[in-house]
Amino acid sequence: MGDTLIVEKTRLIFAEFLGTGLLVTAVIGSGIMAQALTSDRGLQLFINAFATITTLGVFIFLFGEVSGAHFNPIVSSCALIRREISPLRAVTFIFTQFAGGLAGTALANGMFKRPLFEASLHPRPGSNVLLGEIVATAGLIVIIFCKTTKNRPMFLLVPAWVGSAYFFTSSTSFANPAVTFARAWSNSFAGISPSSVLPFIGAQLVGGVIGFGIALFLNQQGRVLND
Repeated sequence: MGDTLIVEKTRLIFAEFLGTGLLVTAVIGSGIMAQALTSDRGLQLFINAFATITTLGVFIFLFGEVSGAHFNPIVSSCALIRREISPLRAVTFIFTQFAGGLAGTALANGMFKRPLFEASLHPRPGSNVLLGEIVATAGLIVIIFCKTTKNRPMFLLVPAWVGSAYFFTSSTSFANPAVTFARAWSNSFAGISPSSVLPFIGAQLVGGVIGFGIALFLNQQGRVLND
């Protein structure tokens, strides 16, 4: 029984590590490839977005029944608040997501013969950009935790939001602290300057609180309608 439990916990952790890592690899790798293929910024963004949403959909589909396919510390934190996971599992997932993100950065940089870790020189300043990040994160959390999306295909809904938010938010929709931190260590199209990381994560936390509050409110409304 003990060995079975250890194997099961290892599967959960590995799923979060691999899913977050390969998501970051897709984000950074497609950004580097986009820069090599074209100088058109719009096309670069499209290539980056397309690789991100398809990879995200694939791994949500593959790992949703294993770990829940969080791949995001804010999602894990919300799951903890909802008592869907234990505090220990939440902390383990968050640590694993950050570690997986860094591994994904190294893999993407290494594939394109770049230093495994190099600080990005791409600052993303401005309150308007942070507002975009709040919107992107809030929308993501509403989609994941609103009961109206229960039993819906998350491997379609989440990528659909992320992909659209790439183009309608000023921040291009990072919406993930672990991915944001990992992207700071690739000096590429998808990178973000280390000086912009903390403001972005702060905006994501604000967006997470707002999104979670909206989801709770909508869930309450759903109960009233069913009475």
